[in-house]
Amino acid sequence: MRMGHPGLASAFVTTVRLNALDSGSVETEALVVGINASPEGPRPAPGAHDVDAALSGGLAATLGALGFSGKPGEIAKIPTFGALPATVVVAAGLGEAPGSEGDYDLEVLRRAAGAAVRSLAGTPRAALALPATTPEQAEAVALGGLLGAYDFARYRTAEELKPPVGEITVLTGAPGGEDAVARAATLAESVTLVRDLVNTPPSDLSPARFAEIAEQTGAKAGLTVEVLDETALKEGGYGGIVGVGQGSVNPPRLVRLGYTHPEAATTLAFVGKGITFDSGGLSLKPSASMTLMKSDMGGAGAVLGALLAIARLGLRVNAVGYLCLAENMPSGSAQRPSDVLTTYSGKTVEVLDTDAEGRLVLVDGIARAGEDGPDIIVDVATLTGGQIVALGWRTSGVMASDDALREELVELAVGQGEAAWGMPLPEDLRKGLDSPIADIANLNPERSGSMLAAGIFLREFVPEGVRWAHVDIAGPAYNKEAPYGYTPKGGTGILTRTLVALAERHQAAREA
Repeated sequence: MRMGHPGLASAFVTTVRLNALDSGSVETEALVVGINASPEGPRPAPGAHDVDAALSGGLAATLGALGFSGKPGEIAKIPTFGALPATVVVAAGLGEAPGSEGDYDLEVLRRAAGAAVRSLAGTPRAALALPATTPEQAEAVALGGLLGAYDFARYRTAEELKPPVGEITVLTGAPGGEDAVARAATLAESVTLVRDLVNTPPSDLSPARFAEIAEQTGAKAGLTVEVLDETALKEGGYGGIVGVGQGSVNPPRLVRLGYTHPEAATTLAFVGKGITFDSGGLSLKPSASMTLMKSDMGGAGAVLGALLAIARLGLRVNAVGYLCLAENMPSGSAQRPSDVLTTYSGKTVEVLDTDAEGRLVLVDGIARAGEDGPDIIVDVATLTGGQIVALGWRTSGVMASDDALREELVELAVGQGEAAWGMPLPEDLRKGLDSPIADIANLNPERSGSMLAAGIFLREFVPEGVRWAHVDIAGPAYNKEAPYGYTPKGGTGILTRTLVALAERHQAAREA
């Protein structure tokens, strides 16, 4: 299974394959094994015992002498000196052994595989002999390894640049392991595309270019694709998207992606904020705040990635995705603070701050999604600095029209290793959005509770009777610190896998 996106000049191409569980004889340059932490020191985890035997039982003692304890995130490399076909053994810390034999946490396995593969840049082949006795574990190991191999090298020309691992072999004896590894490759391909999009400079990712990529990849995956250009948006009454995009020489777009399955009984609609660059408009951001604003399309990226994976996996659910694409720039044609926009729903919005633009494009997408008759609408957006203040850089905020949907999304996100926390929608904040001249203002001038107020604003445009959730990924969409686990510096591809998991959950519910 080979991964890559030629139309986007993808950062890497990796092959993953499956081998029987035999870590002592696999032909590879690097062999990754798991190590548990214990009071007595590091201990080989399942999958590492053949290696330990080949090293005359000295694996744990050697690692202990190097100061390796087996804590999650730890990586150590040991030369084999010909005792194994592999040149080097890579020990990945898994923490304490689980209470039930083989019951390893999937996120621990993903991160261990990712960190190990990331440490092997420039290595042609790596075999992963981490615990993988179930299909779920095999998928976690493969997914972590593939995502850990990611490197966005499109704009780097240094000759000494080390390419990522070229081939990853997952060692598992799990029944159904082949299907599990294939599923991991599908998910990794979608997440890789989202990371590539987030990392691409805005000069190379205008709304029109984003729409073109969605058309190309969507058609290849079997999705129906509809693109509305600036003329169609004006004629169609999409005042939010038009208003945000009117200040840029790169006009806005709205992309609709559709997937149907003949056995589906549930329709999900995903709406993504796709601001390809956010200067703040006439409410100009400070220069330091613009540095990461190429990532302001991360929500639309996640929606595109999820629709592609849902189609490739053939899930028995109907899904539509809306990519609300615009570039928010200051110019003589830009919208002004105090302008009033008429959105697709017919509701009017007073623009108090042009830097509160994401919610303006989202409401057009949410209202349009209502025409598809969805059971659930989920919007995803790098929406507010308030999310980062409240929850930090790694945890998304989840708000919803009902507690059950909010908790369902949080549970699914956490299960995918995509940290999330449920947040309320306090009714007392609604009054702060009142406008004397329009139906609603686009933000509450009072800064406190800004993440929640943004959610309340979006709720006003949700079609009646439709369950709805809003996920603010302002921090988690872009990792500005050092890489960790399978997460690189830069675009993370966050929430793509959670949206796929939501589709799988509603498919499974019908089968029960």
